[in-house]
Parts: sequence; C-alpha cells; structure tokens
Amino acid sequence: MKKFFISVSLFCMLHAMAQKFDTQKVTDSQGYTYETVKNDQSGVRVYTLKNGLKVYLAKNDDAPRIQTYIPVRTGSNNDPSDNTGLAHYLEHMVFKGTSHLGTQDWAKEKVLLQQISDLYEQHKAEKDPEKKKLLYKKIDEVSQEASKYAIANEYDKAISSLGATGTNAHTWLDETVYKNNIPSNELEKWLKVEKERFSELVLRLFHTELEAVYEEYNRAQDNDGRLVNYAMMEALFPKHPNGQQTTIGTSEHLKSPSMVAIHKYFDTYYVPNNMAVVLVGDLDFDKTIKMVDQYFGAFKYKELPMKKMISEQPMESIVTRTVKSPSTPRMTLAWRSDSKGTQNARLADVVAEILSNRGDAGLIDLNMNQTQKVLGAGAYESAFKTYGAFTMSVTPKEGQSFDDAKKLLLDQLDLVKKGQFPDWMLKAIVNDKKVQRMKAWETADGLATTLYDTYINEKTWQEELDDINQYEKISKADVVKFANEFFKDNYVVVYKEKGVNDKLVRVQNPGITPIKLNREAQSPFLKGILSSKVAETKPEFIDYKAAIQTSQIKDKKVSFVKNKYNDVAQISYIFPFGTDNDKELPIAVTLFEYLGTDKYTPEQLKGEFYKLGISYSFRTSNDQVIITLSGLEANMKKGAELMNHWLTNVKADKETYAKTVKTILEAREAGKKDKTRIMAALTNYAKYGKNSRMTDIVSKERLESIDATELTKKIKVLNQSPYEIFLYGQDQSGLEKAVKPYIAETSVQPAKAKEYPEPAAEGKVYFTNYDMVQMEMSKVAKGGEVNLSNFGKANVFNEYFGRGLSSIVFQEIRESKSLAYSAYVSYANATEKGHANYITNYIGTQANKLPLAVNAMNDLMASLPQIPAQFENSKGSALKQIASNRINRTNIFFNQMALKKLGVDYDIRKDIYSEIQGLTLPQLTSFYDTDIKPVKYNTAIIGKKENLNMESINKMGTFQEVSLEEIFGY
Repeated sequence: MKKFFISVSLFCMLHAMAQKFDTQKVTDSQGYTYETVKNDQSGVRVYTLKNGLKVYLAKNDDAPRIQTYIPVRTGSNNDPSDNTGLAHYLEHMVFKGTSHLGTQDWAKEKVLLQQISDLYEQHKAEKDPEKKKLLYKKIDEVSQEASKYAIANEYDKAISSLGATGTNAHTWLDETVYKNNIPSNELEKWLKVEKERFSELVLRLFHTELEAVYEEYNRAQDNDGRLVNYAMMEALFPKHPNGQQTTIGTSEHLKSPSMVAIHKYFDTYYVPNNMAVVLVGDLDFDKTIKMVDQYFGAFKYKELPMKKMISEQPMESIVTRTVKSPSTPRMTLAWRSDSKGTQNARLADVVAEILSNRGDAGLIDLNMNQTQKVLGAGAYESAFKTYGAFTMSVTPKEGQSFDDAKKLLLDQLDLVKKGQFPDWMLKAIVNDKKVQRMKAWETADGLATTLYDTYINEKTWQEELDDINQYEKISKADVVKFANEFFKDNYVVVYKEKGVNDKLVRVQNPGITPIKLNREAQSPFLKGILSSKVAETKPEFIDYKAAIQTSQIKDKKVSFVKNKYNDVAQISYIFPFGTDNDKELPIAVTLFEYLGTDKYTPEQLKGEFYKLGISYSFRTSNDQVIITLSGLEANMKKGAELMNHWLTNVKADKETYAKTVKTILEAREAGKKDKTRIMAALTNYAKYGKNSRMTDIVSKERLESIDATELTKKIKVLNQSPYEIFLYGQDQSGLEKAVKPYIAETSVQPAKAKEYPEPAAEGKVYFTNYDMVQMEMSKVAKGGEVNLSNFGKANVFNEYFGRGLSSIVFQEIRESKSLAYSAYVSYANATEKGHANYITNYIGTQANKLPLAVNAMNDLMASLPQIPAQFENSKGSALKQIASNRINRTNIFFNQMALKKLGVDYDIRKDIYSEIQGLTLPQLTSFYDTDIKPVKYNTAIIGKKENLNMESINKMGTFQEVSLEEIFGY
C-alpha cells in the first residue's frame, strides 16, 4: 500500500486545528460578560442575559448583512401525546402576529378568537362525526367574522420591508428554529419585530392555516423518503418520542386541534431561558449585544418543566417493516446509535465515512457503487439530541433480491469489523471534515447554523470546536472494536416495495369559506416599522475587470480570483460545448468515472483524490462541460496532475461499459417511477413539446452498440478542445504553474450545436397518472424574448405578486382560501440572448381542491391587483436586497460568465437597481398587461386519474393523457 504523505501546509493546518481550546470569560466596557474560546478563528462570543437568553455573535464581512436564527429548545418530542404535530403547527402560527401586529381592532378580534378557541375544545371532545361537522361549520362562521379585524401576513410584510431574505422556520425532534437574513443596517428594526412576535401568541386565521398544515401532511404522504423514515424511526424507538410521534403529527390530531394546548405549549417552552439569538455577519459586538438586551432582555425567566427521560431497552433482534409506494424498491437498515457529541456517535460517524464518503472512496462506494453491483447504496450517521440512527440504504438492480442487496451491505460492515480498510482512511476522513468545516464557517449561514445546532444540543462552543480533536484521537483499533461490539443482529430493516400504499389517508375538503385579507390595512405597529428610517446602505457593483485577473497559457484564457478567506482553492476547466453538440457526452462522463488508467484502478484513483483532500466534479449541460477540482491549495498541483493523468490515460473496458449501460437503463426505469422526476418531465413536455433536449436521449439500441473506446476518445480529446480555466485561491502564480504543464493548444473543434425549438403554448392540458394524495399542476407559457430593460420589473413582479410569504398569490391561495400548501407564479428571464422568457404558474394541493385553486388563480391573474402600499413594500425590499448583497468568491467569475451569455460585460444589477428605483405601479401593470396577461399556457398535471374533475380540466384546454414513454423519450 502506498504511504500517505501530508503536505507541509496541510500539516501546519492540522496542527493549528488540533490546538487546545480554552473558554475565557471577558467583561466588556458596558458590563456585559461573554465567553470566547482561545484559538477560535471564528471569533464567536457567547453571552447569557440575566433572563437566561443565550446570544451568539460572530463577525462576517462578506456583505452588509446578518444571518439571524432564533432557536427554541423544543420540538415534536415535547408534543402532548394527544396533540401530536402541535410544535410544528405552533411554528406556523408564530408568523400570525400579536395583539399589536396583524390586527385592526384587537379588542373586537380578541373576543371572537376566544369563541373560536372554545368551539375547538368542544370540537375536540365531540365524538359524533355529524356534530363535529356542525361545530366546524360554526368555527368557520366565527372565523369569518374574526378575519374582518385581522391583517394577514403582516409579520411577513414587516420583515420583507427590511430587505430580508430566507424568511422561514422549521421544527424537528428537539428544535424549532426561526430564520431571516437581513441587511445589517436594519438590525434594530428586526429586533423590534422579533421581540414583538415572541412576546405573545395570537392564534388568528387559525383554521385556514390548519388546512395548510394538513396539505403539508398530504405532501409527506406522497414523499417516499418520509414514509421510509417514519417506519424506520418507529421501529428504532418503540418507546421514545423520536419514533413514537412524527413532527407533522397524526391526521386525527391535526383535524382536532386544541388552541388551549397550543397556548400552554408556547407559554411553557417559548421562554428566554429556553431560547437563543444567533447573529453572524456585519455587526459591532458592543452595539449589538446592547440592542439585543434592550429588546429581548425584558422577557421574563421561567422555570422549565422537568423532562421525563425515556430510555429504550437495547435492541436484541432484527425488526422488519414494509412500506409501499409506486417508486422503485429500496431497502434501509438502521441501528440505534448514541446521542450527539458522544464518542460512540463519533465512532458511528467514522464507520459511516469508511463505508461511504464525499470522495466516493468508501467500502460501499468502491465495492458496490463503483462495481455497479447495485443501482445505488450509501451509509450515514444521524446523531440526535437523545440517541441517534446509523443508516445504510440500497436500491437493488432490476431482478436483484433484497436479500442479495442486504448481504452486500453487511459484507462491507464485516470488512470494517475485520479492519480491512486502508490505514490512511482515518486521517483522510478527519482532514475532509476540517476542510468542510472551513468551507462552511467562512459563510455567515454556515457558522450560524453550527451555532444554533450547538445551542439546541446543549453543547458549549468549546466542545463544538474541540469535537474535531476528538475525531483525531480515534484509532483503527477503536473503530474495529466499536464495529464488532455495536453491529450485531440488532437492527431495523425497512423494505420499500413497489406497490399501492394502502395506508394513505384521503380526506374531504372541509369547505372553508374564504376569509377577509384586508390587504391594504396596516396596524400602527407596522406603520411604525415602515416609517422608521435608518442609515441607507449604498449598493456596491462589482468591476469584473478589476476583480478578475486574466492571463493566457498557450491559446487558453486563464482567469483568477483571489481567495481572501482561507486555504481552500478551486480549479475549473470550462469547455464551451455540451449535449447540444454531442448528446453522448454525458454517457462518456458517466463511463469515465467507472474507469481507471494504466497506472491506477478506478478505486485507487478515488482513494488518491481523497488522500489529497481534493474533491472533483464533472458537470455537463446543454452548452458546457465543467470539470472542477476543489481542496487545499497546497495540494492542487498534485490534484491537477492526477486529473490530467486520468483524462489522458483513461482505459476503455468493455465489461465495465456493459455494466454501465445496464445501470443507465435501470436508472431510467427508476426515474419513470419517481413522482418528482415524472412531474419535471411532464412540465418539460408541456413547455417544449415532443422535440426537446430532455426527450432527445441516446436510445437503448445505440447505447448497446457503442464501442467503449468511442466514449473514452471523447474524454481524451478534451484537452485538445477549446476551453478556458478558472483559478480561485491565494497564489495566482502557483495555481497557474499547477495547470500549465497539462495545457495543450486547441486542435479539435466540437460539432455544431443542435438547435431545439421553443414552441408557443397551445392551450393543451397534459396529464400523467400517478397514485398520490395530492395533485400537482404546473402551467407554463412562453413569453417574449429576453429584454434586459425588464429585469427590474420581473424582480418586483415576483416579489409583489408571485412568490414569497407576503406575495399576493400566497396570501390569496393559502392564507385566504386555504386551497394549497404551495402556490406561486414566477416570471423567469431567459439566461441567454435571443431566447424566450417563461411564466410558470404552480399549485400543489389536495385533489378535491384543485378546481377551486385553479379558479382562484385565474381570478387573480385576470388583472394585476392594485395595492399601492404592498407594491412600495415589494419595491423597497428588492432595492434593499440589491444594496446589501455582494458578489464574492467564485461567484465573481461565474456571474460574469453567465452575463456574457446575455451579451453583458458589466454588473447588470446597476441597471436593475436604477430601473426599480424609478418603477411605479402603473408601469408594473403595463408590463403585466403586455408581457404576462396575454400569454397562452400549456398545463401539466400529475395525480390519480380517478380524482380528476374533468369539467374543470376541460375549461383549461384540450386534455391529453401522455405516457411515461412520451414525456421521458424512452
């Protein structure tokens, strides 16, 4: 076995990362005490306010923005057993406002909300189905009256007015996390809004949001991954709430909620000593902590209830579960592992990496995927706050039994138990973890995510930093000992069979009367936020010529962007041709990754890259092939040498190609069983018709007749083809020297690109049958040719009308009428000069609601709604987002490359910003009337055929059921 050498630079980095971390307490000039950790390059400060609130602050100067998270240490594991799904539903309701935010007349609204709460308690207690219906009808009536005083989406309007992006939240086992990314000059206003929304819970617009959550439940029923995970967790944790109550909850509990229970949960767990504020970005430590204390320090400390610890008995046998759905069969094996932060959890994680890692150099990667013995397999460790799950999964090949696939997985585990994995593997795994941590923490979101995760799992920042040192202590003997003690016949196996899911819950539309939205109303609180002025952030537009250094090696252009952040570098080879020039290129690239050279087997090649800490990727699109190397700059020379060796000396192998053809054909068949892929293919068919890039595939006959050498030749001539090189790192000269020896003059030209039609829609409705609870509909229309002078209008249109929580479509379809969990309208500008823009109109909803949702969408789109206040809010938000965003890192080069396709050689955001500044609602309406309103649509619908309402469908256009063969092209 080759000896594993570590470069001097890498050694220094490893040594630095292995330094001892010590927590130090510091008191600033204002009297605030915080913890900081010696040798923490991120400079994180952790404060604890007098009321117990944790505040995590760190600087990141990428842009004048701040990534914010407000994590609450509670999730579905704290749901009452008779109110599962409560934590998740509460998460939705925290967006509904307070007695000051989201109301026109709180005194009147409050009385009606109490009536609704009382009715829900009666509804929950009532056992007679008919009486429950009558109670629900009464709830609907009172909700109508209450909605007259409510202002829908006012929290979202307040937050979007700041120029926030990424506004969302999620709930999981032990966490509920609220997220926003804001301009740094809007920090105090953000704190005002968040302080207000967490100060009290008002359950307004309750029953319409409940329907939205139920639609989310339906989406989960149509999600294979969730079906498997639910079955796996239930079997792994027969006592613990990890497995006994899902985050989304049960159908019965969702349909019989208790507003009283939700208020009790909020009052119990949403207290400062159970919450944190995480801020990473362009901030001043002293000013920021003072502001956080000013707004959040007023919350009162409250003792938390004693949590009952539920322990599982050790698993002593194999537990099996079976779930069914229309997709391709697959199998999951899972062992109950230890809690996050424990050494056993780390050992389980290391075993997972030995089996399956980012370098595709694990035992499963090489012995199962690389040899194409299965369609796909992998392993991973998920450590929870309490316990964890070590998971192995496999998708068998056609005709392969579950038992055969299972044996292959367990054989790889046996190799770990015997210590039959490379000696260098553990060092490579730890090195990769360090590189990935470095990449993640250089971004505000990456560091902020780690910080909130540390809080949720009750770990100190020192423990998080030191975690990598604990990985370094793990020896091969430790891994072997752990594997032999841990992996026994004590696991869960979930068989995901192809078939009809007989456990689907199908429910009737409850008949909600649309509520009043009061779109133009504004509470005094919102008016105060909108009228409060802050120092304006000036936009900065990038000078690409100054930011990108260019040179030439032989006839190849070389572009360089300096990495100002860390030791990670990137080399990209960009070829100006793709599948339009040669549709067999993706086949060649797929085969290439299964082949070796005269010096290395394919397995050895993957190992060599992984040793170096270098990852590689091949991306093939219609007009480009991009080969990218990424890793420690000190090792890029060796990485470039290794990639050139592979490309130049790849050896064709008929047997490997025969396996590859079989894998490709089986993957195609698997795709035809996958709902997401079917919907994508159906939408593509509605957009482009029969003759599209997607359907113009290499036929089975052609695949089977190609000589493998034909394909390897396509790879070998890449270096003689036209291409340019992009370098990202600290040392331009060093990176140029790394690639220079392998660059050749252009001697081979690509074939002429095939042109594909972009036909106008003809009012067709294309349908594909699939057994699912929901129906998905996507209407697509060809717009006019891309026009740079309309980019600003398109931006504001999407913000104002079509997308996001405060958009008109979201408010009307989901908030008012509760007709869909997901609905949007999007205007997408073409990415290349001379091509058409497209308008997409999407609805995903319960089958029996689709006709109503379509009618509601049609009514909305008949003419652009005129809401001046909301337009000004959307316009202001778009301007603030542009002003506070910065183009940096590798995006500098790739953004410029994208602009060149539009015939632009400068930062077009300057024009967009100027256009939006002068934009008026009448001008946006004119744009809508000329570019959106007149277009004709084709419609793609997927769902269960028996649930189609043909009367409604026929109103959309000429109906045509299309086969999978038609939409996929095979």
